[in-house]
Amino acid sequence: MSEFWLISAPGDKENLQALERMNRVTSKSNLSHNTKFAIPDFKVGTLDSLVGLSDELGKLDTFAESLIKRMAQSVVEVMEDAKGKVRENLLANGVDLTSFVTQFEWDMAKYPAKQPLVGVVDTLAKQLAQIETDLKSRTAAYNALKVTLESLEKKSQGNLLTRTLNDIVSKEDFVLDSEYLVTLLVIVPKQNYAEWQKTYESLSDMVVPRSTKLIAEDQDGGLFTVTLFRKVIDDFKTKAKANKFMVREFYYNEEQIKREREEMTRLLSDKKQQYQTSSVALKKGSSTLSDHKVKVTPLGHPDRPAVGHADRESEGEGEGPLLRWLKVNFSEAFIAWVHIKALRVFVESVLRYGLPVNFQAVLLQPHKKSTKRLREVLNSIFRHLDEVAAASLLDASVEIPGLPLSNQDYFPYVYFHIDLSLLD
Repeated sequence: MSEFWLISAPGDKENLQALERMNRVTSKSNLSHNTKFAIPDFKVGTLDSLVGLSDELGKLDTFAESLIKRMAQSVVEVMEDAKGKVRENLLANGVDLTSFVTQFEWDMAKYPAKQPLVGVVDTLAKQLAQIETDLKSRTAAYNALKVTLESLEKKSQGNLLTRTLNDIVSKEDFVLDSEYLVTLLVIVPKQNYAEWQKTYESLSDMVVPRSTKLIAEDQDGGLFTVTLFRKVIDDFKTKAKANKFMVREFYYNEEQIKREREEMTRLLSDKKQQYQTSSVALKKGSSTLSDHKVKVTPLGHPDRPAVGHADRESEGEGEGPLLRWLKVNFSEAFIAWVHIKALRVFVESVLRYGLPVNFQAVLLQPHKKSTKRLREVLNSIFRHLDEVAAASLLDASVEIPGLPLSNQDYFPYVYFHIDLSLLD
């Protein structure tokens, strides 16, 4: 299970014996795997300052957990082509999260134990705040890029009546730079292809004979060209509509089409190069863009790439800057979070067990489906630490001053929870 209980008990002889009894019972009953959790001796200060730190650490714990969850989700979003490999990219100090927690050692270089507790907490808070600030700016830039790309992609979705035609047509499909002639694009239902071929020349005067050509199809119909004199455009549109042929309002602008294609290529390149470089899926021939519901097949232009299929031969493998930043700073945030848990154990142990500082912290990893039984065992073994509260766990009707009737989350020992499943 990716769940841990971090508990502490006083370090006197009686409670060390209780810890040994806990280890024997949990091992024999296969309830959990237990290891000592080393916490340095900090400068305690006053009890009043510890009470204030207890509240501050509770808020910082919640903030750190929320931050690493958001960072994990960002990794999922960035690794859209390789979501199955997200777990192996969520590491702490180069090892998997479970190993880091079970092998935790306090980082004296980063968080010196000799400085006052307030200073250690302040260092952690500033570090996490800076990571959150950077996360917001980097993900905002990434999301802005995604929104722009999605906007361009939407233009390539839908059927021939609504989607952009810039990626379908070419210069050769049109009569251009003519004072008298113009080429129109007409959408013809598939069942009316034969009718179109028979009648398009007679829909209006001055239609150029044999000027129609099918240039693209979707599941509903085809896109045909027809060339005629400019002076009969309105009449032709009216007659075509009466015969269920729909003229698309489209005028070929080579510069505009070139700009749109270059913009799409640039955005795709930015997303790949600046944020994620993953050629695994591309090598298999998958589209860089999301699949569209309507497939449009351009006809007669085999050299023109379909939308979303840019030249990928130059694409390399590796990680883009955003993914690299997320991996490094997720590790930093996770490490800070576990240090915060250690600080909470220290502060709560001193507040509960008193001075001088003397307690033993233990990390328990409950086995599957054993959490209820494990809690009962711990409450039984350590009930002497708080006889009244322990008794209330067996009798929910007992009211303890300062303790709510709903006390299932209260323990006679110091207890904190680390749940790695939140990152799945």
